[in-house]
Amino acid sequence: MAEGPERDKKSLRHELRTCVNQVLGYSELVQEDLARAGQHRFVSDLKRIANAARRLQALVDRVPESTGEGGAAAGGQASLPDPPAPPSAPARERRAAGQPPAGSAPATLLVVDDDEGNRDVLARVLRSKGYSVLTAGSGPEAIEIVESRPVDLVLLDIMMPQVSGLDVLKALRERHPAAALPIIMATAKDQPHDVVQALSMGANDYVAKPLDFAVLMARTEAQLSLKRAMAEIRRLNEELKRRNQFIRRTFGRYLSDEVVSSLLETPEGQRLGGEKRVVTLLMSDLRGFTALAERLAPEQVVRLLNNYLGAMADVITRFQGTIDEFIGDAILALFGAPLDREDDAERAAACAVAMQLAMAEVNETNRREGLPEVQMGVAVHSGEVIVGNIGSQTRAKYGVVGTNVNLTARIESFTLPGQILVSDSAAASAGEALVLGESRSFQAKGFKDPVTAYELKGVRGRHGAVVPPAEESMEALSREIPVSFTVVDGTHVRQSSAEGRFVRASATGAWVRARRNAPARANLRIRVRDEGGEELPVDLYAKVVEGESDGGFQVRFSSAPPEVVALIRSARRSG
Repeated sequence: MAEGPERDKKSLRHELRTCVNQVLGYSELVQEDLARAGQHRFVSDLKRIANAARRLQALVDRVPESTGEGGAAAGGQASLPDPPAPPSAPARERRAAGQPPAGSAPATLLVVDDDEGNRDVLARVLRSKGYSVLTAGSGPEAIEIVESRPVDLVLLDIMMPQVSGLDVLKALRERHPAAALPIIMATAKDQPHDVVQALSMGANDYVAKPLDFAVLMARTEAQLSLKRAMAEIRRLNEELKRRNQFIRRTFGRYLSDEVVSSLLETPEGQRLGGEKRVVTLLMSDLRGFTALAERLAPEQVVRLLNNYLGAMADVITRFQGTIDEFIGDAILALFGAPLDREDDAERAAACAVAMQLAMAEVNETNRREGLPEVQMGVAVHSGEVIVGNIGSQTRAKYGVVGTNVNLTARIESFTLPGQILVSDSAAASAGEALVLGESRSFQAKGFKDPVTAYELKGVRGRHGAVVPPAEESMEALSREIPVSFTVVDGTHVRQSSAEGRFVRASATGAWVRARRNAPARANLRIRVRDEGGEELPVDLYAKVVEGESDGGFQVRFSSAPPEVVALIRSARRSG
């Protein structure tokens, strides 16, 4: 027992319970050692010693707490009932009950008690159960150990000199939550208000001395099991969070955050099947990309595509569109699926304008990276489609099918570089918000009736924006440039080659004088010859804007190779 001032700091009852705890602890340890050695004739005598210690404990419990320690005086609050006597099961069975899970590293426990005997007996009991044990004789030492070494659980005494166990508990809880570092108060202070105070400060559990080691082991393993379970929950939550982030990043390239959240939170959103719905479709395509890709290195093609598709995907997502798919250099986007809104057609048109405006930044990036500039055509059309999850149980996509998807593609094929065409149904749905140019009628392949569309000039109101000019003004050439041209459909030649000359031109288009005119809206492959009559080693692709009857027609370049642009600029300056 402590002497002098240290003894004055503790109640007599606390000191006596500490001694009884050591008698019971060492008695159990010796019982287990004798049972393992087969010396069973001595075990009964040790049990008598343990029983005598428990009777002494009952007498000790009648001793009141010292009022100087803040405990209850004689006749005050009753102490907690003593834990039940240890079960009579063999010691080896009781040890197995406290063993850490098979295959796992032993848990590291920290025993904190200023009494060396208490530390020793509890550490020996815990080590006999398979745990790794650290000990600390003071509060500061305990805090230092926890902050410097991995500790799974702390067994903490309350009554310690200078820094009490409650002070240690408070300090540890400021850095370590109860789920991460379980703390069990193991102390001779057993009054109800002691228990309440410790638990309210963040203790996970509370056991009173003299310790029933079977109960202590059960509570220790319960807290360690709970800690392992909480760690597993945190791990699963982190894994789920990472997966959700991956899903959101992946689908976020095609869908707005609102749509992704809706699909993730709605179980039926994953079912195969579809429904008929009126949506607004947007389709864009780079002019002359196929020919352009033939003269670029593969890595340049990919970089050019990524620059373009990345910028357009950002714009579509900003306008709450759903990217159905990338088809090479073409994009198909939906407005009205999976979520429909009243302003779907208006937003689709505004998105198309924003996409054309974004092409300036795309081409600026291309110039910095030594890539050719490109131009895009966009079509917007509203109509009924079948929309839903299409595919199999193992591989599916959210998309649309139907005649109106094909019609949107046909309208887009009639667009000039830098132009937006809006069908009459989309224009009617969007209403007064659209600024429209003249209407045109086309005979689309696969459709019996002519298709009417309007050139979109801009959008009014909250989306206010204007489509940028599609071309530079053409100037008369002081030296005409000889060319030959062929009408093509994709990569297929549809007409024999004809001769002509550029008489007016800019970097984006030209006026061609020829004996044989090309049909309006036809796609042309043009071979250009320099002033010496030699063909340039590149093909120029263009679209006929309008045919004329006076021996000429206007074309807008789909993609102008640098060699052609340089030749045109030279012809404009010469003379």
